[in-house]
Parts: sequence; structure tokens; C-alpha cells
Amino acid sequence: MLEYFTSLNDHNLPYPDTIHPIVVHFVIAMVLFSFFCDVVGYFTGKSSLFEVSWWNMLVATIAIFVAIIFGQFEAGLAQPYSLAKSVLNLHTLIGWSLSGIITAITAWRYVIRARNPQKISIYYLGAGLILTLIVGLQVYLGDELVWVYGLHTVPVVEAVKDGLLR
Repeated sequence: MLEYFTSLNDHNLPYPDTIHPIVVHFVIAMVLFSFFCDVVGYFTGKSSLFEVSWWNMLVATIAIFVAIIFGQFEAGLAQPYSLAKSVLNLHTLIGWSLSGIITAITAWRYVIRARNPQKISIYYLGAGLILTLIVGLQVYLGDELVWVYGLHTVPVVEAVKDGLLR
């Protein structure tokens, strides 16, 4: 059984497929849904949506660190070739930055919730919009790593192992 943990498969992973995209899509969905709930709650006056938003941000804050852990681990195993390295480095930098940004926005949201759970400020919505845009950029870069550069896809892993990509 130990050989399953110490050997890498044809995706260059010790487990069947990448875990980072699974966890990170959860984070993306929760951040975007949280922003959506805040916007709808702000304009309709349905303050119950603020509670939904709060819990989504709280769970997203925890989950982003799980996503980063798997992302760092899987990026290390990807053996990125030179063309992919700059995109991977930018994706990594923004990912770590997002962990801090999401944590800060969640802390701000906690203070807003503690003071008055029935209202949020337009400034918080502005921060949520900026967060949404940064998440969108991060999604683009992650998609580029998979769909353009093919990290952890079988043909690219084989090409790197055969020395065709450097």
C-alpha cells in the first residue's frame, strides 16, 4: 500500500486527479454567491441574505487555505516548463494574496454583522466587487494553466518526462 503514496501516476500526482480545482471552485462559488447575496440584500432590503453572505464568506475563508495547500503541493509536482512558469507564479502570488484579502474582508464583514446584522455599507459592496474581479482574474489564470499549458494533463506530463518541454 505504501507504493501508492510514494509513486506518481500519469498525471504526476500521488492520487487519482488534482484536488486543488475541486476545493478552489468551492471557494470561487462561495465568494461570488456571497457578493450576489449582499448586492440583492442591499437593494431589496432582505437582510436575511446578509446572513447567507456571512456564512459563505466564513466558509470560503477556511476553504481558501485548503485550496492553497493543495495548489502549492500540486504545483510543485507539476514540473512546469518555462512557458508556464510565469503564469503559475502569478497565479500563486494572487492566490496567496486572495487568502489575505478574503480573510480581511471576512473580518470586516464580521464587524459589520456584529454592529448591525440588518445593514451593510456601500463601501463593503465596493470591496466585494473588487474581490469578485480579482477572483475572476485568478479563475482566468487557473484556466490558462490547465487549458493552455496543460499542467497535470497526461500528454504534457509525458512530454516533460521525455524532455520535450523545458
